[in-house]
Amino acid sequence: QVQLVESGGGLVQAGGSLRLSCATSGGTFSSYVMGWFRQAPGKEREFVAVINWSGGKTYYADSVKGRFTISRDFAENTVYLQMNSLKPEDTAVYYCAAQADIVDYGDQEEYDYWGQGTQVTVSS
Repeated sequence: QVQLVESGGGLVQAGGSLRLSCATSGGTFSSYVMGWFRQAPGKEREFVAVINWSGGKTYYADSVKGRFTISRDFAENTVYLQMNSLKPEDTAVYYCAAQADIVDYGDQEEYDYWGQGTQVTVSS
């Protein structure tokens, strides 16, 4: 069973950047599709980005496309979310998720493993 620990959240001004990390343990990192989701206050948790097993394919929500980049480091068993040009509407708790077999990468119900979340706050 894989464990996920996010880090890298914080307070940043609009237009700034942050890099989130999700360290994994207890599983075979290369066996998992890795996703990032976020939940803003009063809203449902939503899909942000996903990267496939090999790292060769990535998909993004339209709201972050061109600003966020997901990547994975097989030596460190870690997945990253580089967030640039941040906006106040990006404020949320960001969660890392993992799943071995997946059909709909944007459906949070398909992910069995979740981290505890890291808070990102973007001030205007």
